[in-house]
Amino acid sequence: MYAVVDILGSQFKVQEGDRIRVPHLGAEPKTKVTLDKVLLFKQEGEALVGSPYLPGVTVKACVLRQYRDDKVIVFKMKRRKSSRKKNGHRQSYTDLQIDNILLDTASATE
Repeated sequence: MYAVVDILGSQFKVQEGDRIRVPHLGAEPKTKVTLDKVLLFKQEGEALVGSPYLPGVTVKACVLRQYRDDKVIVFKMKRRKSSRKKNGHRQSYTDLQIDNILLDTASATE
């Protein structure tokens, strides 16, 4: 059983027990979050596809930690022009532990 979830514009394939790295969510560590933007749900050879989202299907997850990735240096230079520009960027991420995928059969089959 797995689901495809939309989190902040990115799609992730999740199963129960998975740990995934997603863009920064505004939740504190060790809190529970509910992901309700489920695009696809597949169980035992039977797939449900939303248009765009499936009603009645939710994914429960726990926030493990918030962190920032390593710094990426962006260096731009135009040769023979004395033009140089150095910039750095650190992306923020959230680690999620997928607890379970819940299906409300009455509203999901409509």
